Amino acid sequence: MCRQSAMVCLVKPFSRQQRELPGVEARLAVLPDPRHRRGRRHTLASVLLTAACAVLAGARSYRAIGQWARHAPQDTLVRLGFRACGPLGVRRPAGLSTLRRVLVLVCPGGLADLLGHGPTGTETVAVDGKSARGSRTDTVPAAHLLSAVTAAGRIVSQLRVPDKTNEISAFTALLAPFDLAGTVVTADALHTQREHAKWLVEVKKAHYLLVVKGNQPNLHAALKALPWKDVTARRYDRERGHGRRETRSVRTLTVTSLGLDFPHVVQAAKILRHRTDLKTGKVTRQTVYAITDMAASEASPQRIGRLTRSQWGIEAVHHIRDTAFAEDASKVRTGHGPANMATLRNLAINTLRDAGHRSIAAGLREVSYEPFTRPLDLLKLP
Repeated sequence: MCRQSAMVCLVKPFSRQQRELPGVEARLAVLPDPRHRRGRRHTLASVLLTAACAVLAGARSYRAIGQWARHAPQDTLVRLGFRACGPLGVRRPAGLSTLRRVLVLVCPGGLADLLGHGPTGTETVAVDGKSARGSRTDTVPAAHLLSAVTAAGRIVSQLRVPDKTNEISAFTALLAPFDLAGTVVTADALHTQREHAKWLVEVKKAHYLLVVKGNQPNLHAALKALPWKDVTARRYDRERGHGRRETRSVRTLTVTSLGLDFPHVVQAAKILRHRTDLKTGKVTRQTVYAITDMAASEASPQRIGRLTRSQWGIEAVHHIRDTAFAEDASKVRTGHGPANMATLRNLAINTLRDAGHRSIAAGLREVSYEPFTRPLDLLKLP
């Protein structure tokens, strides 16, 4: 199992059966407790469920979680699994120090896997990273979290990237526990690596759609030099919203006979985006190249455009964590705290979206009207 140390554990031992146990409480029960056996008053599942419900009710810090727990009525504590104590059978919640200690010590990779949304049946999984800026100290850089998100906006899992490395080293560790057969994995230019492509196709039996930019100069130049003007496979999309008008064109080209030096590559795509700011009239143009192992019969220009948008959609999840949960303003810095608090925010986003809330901010407000019943109902606690 994972070492509770300054090193981030990249080993994820939980099986698919454990990750798919019915009920959040049952899944948390398989997570090893990092506390010393002696002196435990509350179960690990009860402490973590308290934190999860508090975040669903709008808590953004350890102190806010502790306040939520302190004011929780007895019937809420029963549903959270706290034991009755004394002749009157009064239940007492975990205190602030216990909540903080558990969230600092508990395995971040295991918690993210057990509280994530399984990728089974999804068309695509997007991978991208985000830094929790408020976790930076004078001696330690901000925690950088690599996440996997489905096209429907559900977070599959996340992993903290070890300090002094980058996202590339954590890519396979993040996705390794999951069955990705037939799923299209999308990623930005940083992950356009030959080893990643080989691993996805040969080991995970998945497909890839990877963006190519200047960090791969030879590959980017080769894509740019392809005969795009002669391409007849095209798709145009237009939309208006968020104060702008956008037109996107997607051209795809089979490159198996063109000597493109990349493992399993079959098609290349050129995506041209025109944006007009409706307020200022400013027009911006962006050209993006991408490669995939899928043939034209599997990935038409229309599908390539949709898959590319799903990769850009991961930024929406990061935006929600910043705006609705104020993640970048959070001063949680110690141990595994930044990663585990981010996992609880991911769980809140998944739970609210599963409940039909299109706006996470509106969903949080609705839950906050009945903070000691609605979070537990959404998590389906008995």
